[in-house]
Amino acid sequence: MDISDRKAIQEALKLSEERSRATLLALPDVVYRINSNGQYVDFLVSPQGKNLIDPQQVIGKSLREVLPSDIAEIQCSLLQKALATETIQIQEQQICLDGKQVYEEVRVAPCGNNEVVFFIRDISDRKLAEFQLQRTNEELMRATRLKDEFLASMSHELRTPLNAILGMTEGLQAGVFGSVSDRQIEALQTVENSGNHLLSLINDILDVAKIESGQMILDLTTTSIQHLCRSSLIFINQQALHKQIQVIERIPPNLPDLLLDERRIRQVLINLLNNAVKFTDVGGSITLAVTLLSGEDYGGKAVLRFAIQDTGIGIAPENIKKLFQPFIQIDSALNRKYEGTGLGLALVKRIVDMHGGNVSIVSELGVGSCFTIELPCGSVVLPSSQSESQIPLNLHFQPLQSSSSRIPLILLAEDNEANISTVSSYLGAKGYRILVAKDGQEAIALAKSHQPDLILMDIQMPVVDGLEATKQIRLDPSLVNLPIIALTALAMEGDRDRCLAAGANHYLSKPVKLKQLDLCIKELLANSRA
Repeated sequence: MDISDRKAIQEALKLSEERSRATLLALPDVVYRINSNGQYVDFLVSPQGKNLIDPQQVIGKSLREVLPSDIAEIQCSLLQKALATETIQIQEQQICLDGKQVYEEVRVAPCGNNEVVFFIRDISDRKLAEFQLQRTNEELMRATRLKDEFLASMSHELRTPLNAILGMTEGLQAGVFGSVSDRQIEALQTVENSGNHLLSLINDILDVAKIESGQMILDLTTTSIQHLCRSSLIFINQQALHKQIQVIERIPPNLPDLLLDERRIRQVLINLLNNAVKFTDVGGSITLAVTLLSGEDYGGKAVLRFAIQDTGIGIAPENIKKLFQPFIQIDSALNRKYEGTGLGLALVKRIVDMHGGNVSIVSELGVGSCFTIELPCGSVVLPSSQSESQIPLNLHFQPLQSSSSRIPLILLAEDNEANISTVSSYLGAKGYRILVAKDGQEAIALAKSHQPDLILMDIQMPVVDGLEATKQIRLDPSLVNLPIIALTALAMEGDRDRCLAAGANHYLSKPVKLKQLDLCIKELLANSRA
């Protein structure tokens, strides 16, 4: 090889080295080369890099001589791993620089000749952003937890006094506390109606809050559409009859069963039907029409359409867009004339959205409105095997044994005095013997010592709560089959499943209808004796 060739090669090597150094200088890193003995071979600091080490003073020295012992041990370990595996090693480290904590990312890459290259990058800004994001997420989780606790507390605090108010009213009308005059019955009915109206408002507010916080979960079950529609219409029959409003049904006889949340879709239909009655004058009409549409125009999926049409006051076009916003009624004059929070339609839209459907409206002032709900039915199950006339709308229970048999003893576990008075007076008038426990620990003790025929277990109680008390009672072999009805004013998503998982046979949400409670008790007692 002649001299000119050698010079050309040297120039090319020099140019390559300068390019490599320029590239490294452009990186926001501290870069150094270390041999297999852990000694510095080369050291390069980019203008952007932060470094307290003088590059000229470390060449030939070892990592342990230059770095703090803990950092040196980490980097020696990375060095050995990189050489042994011939792969890039990455690790984060934390050092103190100018009195501040600095976070660095260390990358170690084998570079031949039994040497490795260290790339040290300051990632403090990124780590601080990660910490801030983590703190933000923790604050959001705390806010969500506080919101959940607030909802549960409000549900309990609002429902508990309502349970006593409605229970006492029902008991008075039933003559449990003595005879009442016709005028007193009318007054009690007014109290009951007002209490039920307040309960409806509380339920709407809690439902909207549950949806907004993501707590409402759909309970999809196989549902008879005919039964769903007719059981919804039952709720408005009396109101419609009072206003002489004609209710028209257009429900095909052979609709298939569908997979949906029956309770929530019934809530949707009742809301829309109630609105139709509320805003329709005396002598008008309401129509509930149901249609199953083919999937040709809906992406291959069949669609179930509910249409609720009325001959009511109608809605101005500029007000339609406000309909589905919570807490908004479109006209203050209407707000004074027709009671309500403006939550009903907001709930309708959110529940339908959760099913993947949509809600639309056509309305004309002075003529009426038609609300249409369309639900996708990718989940058609099968044609109903029962005709509507065969579907039982009322439960029928085997009657209790004659008075010659032992009078059933019911253990009422409840800490609220008003509820104790209401339930014990009503059930006492129905012929039951009542035993009262005011906390969960007392309920456990009385259940074991008195062997009651049935327990009414409030969930929120002092000392030991109702869920834990139920679990403890089920551990006693003699009480394994004892009927337990869980009563709670929380009414939050998942409460029913938690109660049943703890060992309860049935779950009722406060405020409890006393007649419903009586029927439930009779059913469980009849089953336990069968």
